[in-house]
Amino acid sequence: MNLTIPHGMFGLLGPNGAGKTTFMRILAGILQPSGGILRIGNIDATTEQGRRQVKNRLGYLPQDLGMYPDLSARDFLDYVGILKGLTDRKTRLQRVDTLLETVALTGVAKRKIKTFSGGMKRRVGIAQALLNDPQLLIVDEPTAGLDPEERIRFRNLLSEFSGKRTVLLSTHIVEDIAQTAQNLAIIRSGLVLFQGTIAQMLQATRGNVWMITTDGRKPSEDMSIVSMLHTEQGIQYRVVGNLRNHPGIVSAVPVDLNLEDCYIWFMHAQKNPIHIFLGQ
Repeated sequence: MNLTIPHGMFGLLGPNGAGKTTFMRILAGILQPSGGILRIGNIDATTEQGRRQVKNRLGYLPQDLGMYPDLSARDFLDYVGILKGLTDRKTRLQRVDTLLETVALTGVAKRKIKTFSGGMKRRVGIAQALLNDPQLLIVDEPTAGLDPEERIRFRNLLSEFSGKRTVLLSTHIVEDIAQTAQNLAIIRSGLVLFQGTIAQMLQATRGNVWMITTDGRKPSEDMSIVSMLHTEQGIQYRVVGNLRNHPGIVSAVPVDLNLEDCYIWFMHAQKNPIHIFLGQ
């Protein structure tokens, strides 16, 4: 992998098993890279000293954050604050209360975590990641399993936080990236297929998304089907692929593309990685 992650929100998009979590655990200092260079700011994060320095600047929300279900949200955050070195009790509790308000949990701060919904627990998770006011915030699949309203709430929270820091959002949900990030990378099997802006990603896919209507026959197997709709004229397929390889198809109509089309193009149709490197 070769990535440069700039300030603000950065999306890391890829299917389950692509290597996103492994990469984030390396960034967080939980795993050691087998080789290469890892710098966070001016810190060499491949050394023991560097990893300790990074942890002081880091907020991390893993996919599965272990919580103590019999603690209240306020007590849990207070406990995590102690672990993060916030030793002054008054300052620590002020920080806890501020974050509970930020994530809209003030009214339920004294309730036990085991009574919380999945979305509420995820908000407790983002609050604990922000306790030390990190310069780098890493969130791994934060909206998986949430209902649409909670997903929107969580995306808005992340967008707010990205103004003051670097936020790395890892997900396999394309819409989460589309709504929050301008810069992103797509990875598959530990390889970077694309890195750049959403506009550059759309440009790279343009001219490869089509609407094809057939009498029921599926388009060629090397064209990826994004959606299908039964109509009076037949079955309407939205496909991603290079039509130059199929000169016999005459019913194809080019359509406006979206980020989901781009994702399918890079996952299945685009043969060569595209690297549009971003500045530091």
